[in-house]
Amino acid sequence: MKLKEDKIQAIDSNAALKVADPNHIVITPEVPDSAKWYVVHTQSGHENRVAITLKTRVESMDLTNNIYEILIPTQEKIKISKGKKITIKEKLFPGYILVRMIVTDDAWLAVRTTQGVTGFVGTADQPTPLPENEVKAITAFGEQAAPKFQSAYTISEAVRIIEGPFTDLLGTISAIDEAKGKVIVLVSIFGRETPVELDFLQVSKI
Repeated sequence: MKLKEDKIQAIDSNAALKVADPNHIVITPEVPDSAKWYVVHTQSGHENRVAITLKTRVESMDLTNNIYEILIPTQEKIKISKGKKITIKEKLFPGYILVRMIVTDDAWLAVRTTQGVTGFVGTADQPTPLPENEVKAITAFGEQAAPKFQSAYTISEAVRIIEGPFTDLLGTISAIDEAKGKVIVLVSIFGRETPVELDFLQVSKI
């Protein structure tokens, strides 16, 4: 059993190396009009593994004329980590992937029995296709040019100011503006709580 699991993991790793974008896997580029997008529910946090495993299964089961594309909707965001800004791909719908396919018994079974998949969105035996306008809206939202900040802070959280004229003072976060990467921190100055606007990089968790 252990050897079998190791072999599966090795196949997954090799497949991952061949995928240019793990969040958008094109299995067959030429897609007929009869193919539709379907929402597939997966174990949360396993979306990419499910996508890669499904791609491998589709190719090995000769279903490339039924299952064409796999999309994990994401959006670029800037996250503050250890005092640095890093760009990440944040999943818009954790626990869900989109699969473009023609539903046949074999194709349905291939997706449904892929490890990590818990089911299609729809009735028990008949998945519901996603309207084309919704697919376009999701894709457009994920491709928005201006990335947003992802805050690691919460309202009422105590923080330490690490940069600027109020360095080393402690305060409490009263507001967060993720779009601008700013927080409002209530700092005690002259015995009064004074709101101070700071960049995410100017504060740290205590």
